[in-house]
Amino acid sequence: MASNNNISIISSMATRQVLAELVAQFQQTCAQPVSLESVGGVDAARRVQGGEAFDVVILAANAIEQLTQAGRIVPGSQVDLVHSGVSIAVQAGAKRPDISSEEALRQAVLAARTLGYSTGPSGVHLVKLFERWGIADAIKSRIVLAPPGVPVGSLVANGEVELGFQQLSELIHQDGIDVLGPLPPAIQITTTFSAGLSTTSTQARAVSALLDFMVSPAAIPILRRNGLEPA
Repeated sequence: MASNNNISIISSMATRQVLAELVAQFQQTCAQPVSLESVGGVDAARRVQGGEAFDVVILAANAIEQLTQAGRIVPGSQVDLVHSGVSIAVQAGAKRPDISSEEALRQAVLAARTLGYSTGPSGVHLVKLFERWGIADAIKSRIVLAPPGVPVGSLVANGEVELGFQQLSELIHQDGIDVLGPLPPAIQITTTFSAGLSTTSTQARAVSALLDFMVSPAAIPILRRNGLEPA
């Protein structure tokens, strides 16, 4: 919850690890306490929409825009933080299918016993991609949709999902999986994650200082270590 001396952040899971590192680095030079809660993006947006109090909301850019239109984010406060691409993973030690081209990936998807993706922006785009490929009906029964807040990588690691798709930032720290690589460039799905000042916040100046740090050159190595690119 927002308070007079604590900067409260709610974010989606895709930025959980990088935000934790950025906050830790920020607090080395600033005594301001910062609390971070990361949940499924859909759940985060619902809670903010419902009026729950936070200082900063960090979600996919389109979600921040929608919350701004709904009166939950201060107009003009949106700051683009990172660009995030989707990668593909299999269980550690499993056969590594060819994903080097769009057609190769299409064949890998058709051959997989089970497929997994999230309820976030990447999942929405993958559904459209499978429809464009004309295979949506053929693979429908094999899709395992990760519940909000549950990493696709964890389902790959435990064998529930053979071929998993998710933001690289979420796969990169998952044990028990091998990351095959990103989607081929022609079909890569890039999501921009943005921050916005909540209309419930009374700490606009402190939030501005935090966000300035998150887009500063000092933050870039932390972003890239977590599979993200500066926006």
